[in-house]
Amino acid sequence: MIQRIQTIYLLLASILSGGLIFVVELWENLKSQEIFAFDLLTREDITLKVIPILYILSAIVSFWTIFLFKKRQLQFVLGRLVLLINLILLGILIYVSQTLSGEAQVSVKDIGMFIPVVVILLIVLANKAIKKDENLVKSADRLR
Repeated sequence: MIQRIQTIYLLLASILSGGLIFVVELWENLKSQEIFAFDLLTREDITLKVIPILYILSAIVSFWTIFLFKKRQLQFVLGRLVLLINLILLGILIYVSQTLSGEAQVSVKDIGMFIPVVVILLIVLANKAIKKDENLVKSADRLR
């Protein structure tokens, strides 16, 4: 049952969260220096250190959720957990982009800031497909 559509959604969400943090930049600072999510682990501010941790946590949980296809309820709950992680990540990214000293006026925000939005969309689609499968199994059980 790994060949379901929610597997594709979850795999794409995992790739976006875990793989693109090394490739896609979050923003450029005043010196035109590109800032990637993984580079934020070396900063002193705890808010900036949380960003790559949440990206990696989101990738790990969404990838792990793929292999729980026999436990659809747990898969659905973990999908909601990934949604919550990405909503928190999106809130932190918006907060950081608006409060960095001098960054809000001059810096350039890049596509990496919108990765959590795409991941949220993919997880919502995956949860919808998981719920559809669960309803199909329940209706088949009623017929027996």
